[in-house]
Amino acid sequence: MTQEAFNILVEQRLTKIRETLASKRKEYATDTDVFHNFKAATGISFHDTPEQVAWEFMTKHLQSVKDILKMVAIDDYSGYPSKELVHEKLGDSINYLILIETMLLERIMNYEKEIVKKTIY
Repeated sequence: MTQEAFNILVEQRLTKIRETLASKRKEYATDTDVFHNFKAATGISFHDTPEQVAWEFMTKHLQSVKDILKMVAIDDYSGYPSKELVHEKLGDSINYLILIETMLLERIMNYEKEIVKKTIY
């Protein structure tokens, strides 16, 4: 793959990330909390934190990626996944990692605010 072709694919992925996260936000977030559904799901999940819930949701996509990797390892072109499937499953996995990262950063920033509050008083 040439550098130019690689750059085009990266730009396409970045555009798709923005589009997907924006459309899903309308479906799963509130005006005041982009992580609303992950936080609310701790009440019905086996996990205690929204980050763990996001990880749980992501695992089905990771399993699909693992299955895709098995398909191509056989090196039988008749069993190759479609480009659309690759884009979907890898994109979903990337988006969940972004969500987990931003949830962790929110948690860290809130912790740092609490530390500052405690040192002021």
